[in-house]
Amino acid sequence: MNAEAHKVTLNLPASAEYVDIVRLNLYGIASKMGFSYEEIEDMKVAVSEACNNSVLYAYGQEAGMVEVVFDVSADSLSITVKDEGESFDSDERVDNRTTLHDKELNEVQIGGLGFYLMEALMDEVSVTNQTGKGTQVILTKRLARSEEPV
Repeated sequence: MNAEAHKVTLNLPASAEYVDIVRLNLYGIASKMGFSYEEIEDMKVAVSEACNNSVLYAYGQEAGMVEVVFDVSADSLSITVKDEGESFDSDERVDNRTTLHDKELNEVQIGGLGFYLMEALMDEVSVTNQTGKGTQVILTKRLARSEEPV
């Protein structure tokens, strides 16, 4: 892939069966960039967590959309997962699972292992919530360059 920046945008229904499409696109983009198999597998787990958060919590029983943007640069890949669903109401929490919706990073409890998993697998993780405007998760992985002389 050349050194200039590119964006690839997917707009998908907030439904679990579409998460595989995101993972397939991630695989194609990341492999062209030169990420290792292990790095790609880590990114697939992290992006699945972010997508599942939107699928499970953003829209409740209503249909909604999730936007996934792959920002490709010479040295990193950033994946933005954005929904426009309502912030999650903790009073209506089902089975006590924690979500990133309507939470600040410092408020995410130990039960919210999805965030910690994303943070462990990626180089940078950013979560932004705006009431009535949904949640945006940005996952960034830097491309490790070999320092060996040619």
